[in-house]
Amino acid sequence: MNKHTQKIRKYAGLFGAICGGLLISAPAISQRAVAQRPTSQINPCPSIYYEEPHNSRILVPQGCPPNALTRKLAAQGMLPPLTTPTPAPSQIPFSVGGEAPDSAPPGLNPCPRIFYEAPHNNQVLVPEGCPPNAFTQKLQAQGISPSPVVPARPPVTGIQPPLPEQQQPPSTQVALANGRVNIRLVNDSGAEVTYEVVGDTPARSLEGKSDTMLRNLNAPVTLTFFRKDGGLLQVTPQPSAETGMIEVRLNATTDVMQDKNTVRIQEDGTVFLN
Repeated sequence: MNKHTQKIRKYAGLFGAICGGLLISAPAISQRAVAQRPTSQINPCPSIYYEEPHNSRILVPQGCPPNALTRKLAAQGMLPPLTTPTPAPSQIPFSVGGEAPDSAPPGLNPCPRIFYEAPHNNQVLVPEGCPPNAFTQKLQAQGISPSPVVPARPPVTGIQPPLPEQQQPPSTQVALANGRVNIRLVNDSGAEVTYEVVGDTPARSLEGKSDTMLRNLNAPVTLTFFRKDGGLLQVTPQPSAETGMIEVRLNATTDVMQDKNTVRIQEDGTVFLN
């Protein structure tokens, strides 16, 4: 065998070894790639978080749009401020979820053990009738009921004045006469207005482009009014040169920032609008 033939066989053997190594390593590379590929796409924010009773009982994971309970606790300062916008219903992905305890089929445990295991133990409100878990006990200790009941609003018998902390800064000042004031109410709008001096008069109507005089009102005085057609009112109080007299003019407006429905005169004559 000459040297040329030996070289050819040597290179052929080397080439075969390289190819064989590639063929052996190829399945291993393929298997590693398959092992690194996610086996499934798990939705971290399933729609069950936004359905009752979970919507009002379960804290959604970080990064998910907030549900009702998450927003409520964030508003009460028990969670960090929310930065994720609430999605439209059409944006909430579909998933398979459980049923409310009241609609569960017979034999289904309404108080499963998962409610008492991490992380649910610290994130989920247990249903009524179940032993409280850590999260439920925490809220109860803070006076928050697991199933809060909103009391029925009492019937409205008249126009309710705003609370003092809801009032705007002082608008003007009127000189009272022995603690009394007369109010000339002028309706310059073209709409009928219902007005009331809280505690002094019942609700009354004032036609558009008309006025009325309210006399000898003891301060503090709360005058409330609203347009019957639901429109907005701009209010302008104008103290008179006459002691104990103020004129309140009502005009139509389309600017919601100018809309007012209350004039309050304090014991010292300070006038607030709200």
